[in-house]
Amino acid sequence: MTMSPGQEELYSAFGHSALRVRDEPNRIDIVFNYGIFDFDQPNFYLNFARGKLLYKLGTGPYSRYRRYYMSINRTIIEQSLNLNQEQKQAIFDRLIENAKPENADYYYNYCYDNCATKIRDVINATLGDKIKYNYNYARDSMSYRDLMDRYLHEQPWGDVGIDFCLGPEIDRRADGPAYMYMPEYLKIALDGATVRNDSTQIPLVKEKKTINVAADQPSMASAIRPFHVFVLLFFVVGIFIHRSMKYQMNYRFVDVILFGVTGVLSISLLFLWFGTDHLSQHNYNLIWCTPLNLIALILLIRKKKIKALRYYFITYAIVLIGQISLSAALPQQLNDAFIPLLLALMIRSFYLGYWLKNVDQ
Repeated sequence: MTMSPGQEELYSAFGHSALRVRDEPNRIDIVFNYGIFDFDQPNFYLNFARGKLLYKLGTGPYSRYRRYYMSINRTIIEQSLNLNQEQKQAIFDRLIENAKPENADYYYNYCYDNCATKIRDVINATLGDKIKYNYNYARDSMSYRDLMDRYLHEQPWGDVGIDFCLGPEIDRRADGPAYMYMPEYLKIALDGATVRNDSTQIPLVKEKKTINVAADQPSMASAIRPFHVFVLLFFVVGIFIHRSMKYQMNYRFVDVILFGVTGVLSISLLFLWFGTDHLSQHNYNLIWCTPLNLIALILLIRKKKIKALRYYFITYAIVLIGQISLSAALPQQLNDAFIPLLLALMIRSFYLGYWLKNVDQ
C-alpha cells in the first residue's frame, strides 16, 4: 500500500508505505505498518534530534487503515504481489516475527530505516536473488537531499530545517535501492521488478488498484517563506549599517541578533554532530553558523574593546564570501534561503572590521 503525501505535518510530506496481508479463507486482512511512533515516549524531541527515536512495526485491520487515510484525503494505491504460496507464507512469517513485542521496535533513520525501506528489506530478504529490479527510475542520479526536496515545496521552513541540521551524508548520490527510501519510489521500483517463479521471471506486481483518489487541496505553504525573511533581514541590516556610519551609532542589538543567534544555533549543530550517530555529522553549516561568533560577540559588547577583534570579523566576512562562491563545489548543498542571511552577516562583519579599526581601546 502506498499513501500519497500530506502537508499537515513535516513527517507526512513524503507519503507512507505499508504491507497488507489478505487471506479470505482464514479471515485475515491486516496491515503491517512500520511507521508507528509515540509522541508520549520519554524525551521524544531529544531522541528525535539524536537519531534515537523509536519507531515500531504495528498491525491493525485493513478496514481501519483504509478508513483513516480516506478520512485525511490521501490517495491509496495497492499493488498485489505476484508470488507463489511459499513466497507469500515466507513474507507473512517474517512479518509476524518482526511484529513480536521484542522485535517490533527500531531506531528510525530518515534515509536508511523508515516505513518504505523496511518493506523493501523484508521483500528482498525473503525473495533473495529471485527478485530483479529495473533501476531506470534512478537514471537522474539525485542525492538523498534532492529526493527530499521534491516533496518539500509546501514545507519551506521544514526544508530549511532539514538543510540546516543534516550534513553532507544526504548529499551522496542515491542508487536504485536507495531511492526506495521514498514511498513513491518504492512503488515505482516494485512496478518495474520481476520475480522468478519456478523457472520463469514474471512481473512482481500482478495487479495495481487505486483504492482512493485524494481530492484537490489548496496550497498550504506559508506565504512567508525563509528566503523572503532573510532578504528582509539583509536590507534591515544594511539600513542600520548606513545609519551607524552616518550618525556614529552602534545599534549593538543588531550584533546580538546576528552573532548571538548564529552562535547559539551552532551549539545545537555541534550537539547533533557529536551527540548523535545519524545524518548530522560533518555539517558544513558550521562554517557560517560558528560558535566563534558567541566569543566575538562577548568581546564586542565589553566596555573595553579589543582592536584586534577586527581581524576576526574581516576574516569571517571573507570566509562567508568563499562559502557562497564555492557552495556548488562543497560536499554539502547550501540552501538558497541562507544566502541573504550570509550576506547580512558579511556586510555587518565588514562594518565591524571598519569600526573597530578606529575605536579607542
